[in-house]
Amino acid sequence: MASGTWEEFFAVHLPPTDFEDNRSLLKEFCERHDQYGNKIVLVTSGGTTVPLEHNTVRFVDNFSAGKRGAASAEYFLEHGYAVIFMHRQKSLEPFTRHFSGQKLLDMLVMSDRGPNTTICVKPDSVFALAPVLSRYQAAHAAGTLLHVSFTTVSDYFWLLRAACECLAHIGARALLYLSAAVSDFYIPKDRVPTHKMQSGSGAPVIQLHLVPKMLAPLVNLWVPSAYVVSFKLETDENLLIPKAKAALEKYKHKLVIANLLQTRRHRVIMVTPEASQEILLTREEVHASVDIEQMIVGEVVRLHAEHERVTTPRRPR
Repeated sequence: MASGTWEEFFAVHLPPTDFEDNRSLLKEFCERHDQYGNKIVLVTSGGTTVPLEHNTVRFVDNFSAGKRGAASAEYFLEHGYAVIFMHRQKSLEPFTRHFSGQKLLDMLVMSDRGPNTTICVKPDSVFALAPVLSRYQAAHAAGTLLHVSFTTVSDYFWLLRAACECLAHIGARALLYLSAAVSDFYIPKDRVPTHKMQSGSGAPVIQLHLVPKMLAPLVNLWVPSAYVVSFKLETDENLLIPKAKAALEKYKHKLVIANLLQTRRHRVIMVTPEASQEILLTREEVHASVDIEQMIVGEVVRLHAEHERVTTPRRPR
């Protein structure tokens, strides 16, 4: 079914229970780095859920582990940005992404010496862990990384708007890197049952509604001076560039990073209103586990700097 307006979406869906705490964190983070004159990037990462019950047992999920967002956040930190990492709960996060699952435990050895048990990093794992730990500690010591998390699509939009309200004050120094996989469909709150759906009632008929497109108010109203980057994932090569260009024309933001599901780890196309540029890892880089996000972020940083240069008025001498 057709979507309502974005105003109606916020009127119907309540904010998450920890919304005020997160809004305070966002406000403090943005005000502090605005005082420092830092650039701030909002990186959204991971997928959103669409609950099928108010007391949620079942939900519709989006395909995303959050690798692109988590890796990109690290590279933005290396370029001197303050990073708001807005991510799906339990998706991959900066730094810890390198050691997910049992990888970290495999790096440790435990020595039992009477009452004093010690845990150490295995000598052959130090070279892998040390540089990541160093960057992690540097980011937290400098206060340049803020984590906020979401689960549902409504949680995501409430946090996105709150972050934009804080970022609006820093103008062209704000960058939005919207790499989260946001659901295109949802069930309005008044159509969702309170309790778990029972199989004894037969197969449920679920009617999904289109989620209102938030890029339009985001670009035009919430952060009109920011550099806004969206992502386009397709499975059909023939649709990729036309849909990216159509999004730019419709929403008037700055850049779409287009990628195919099958090749997203080693190939993307950066699409602006003026041109398209392919970023492609070589076979050697793929075998060496090079992050394509390092190249993506480098190009986004360059484009953001150009945007800031032409957008920010010159101060009189």
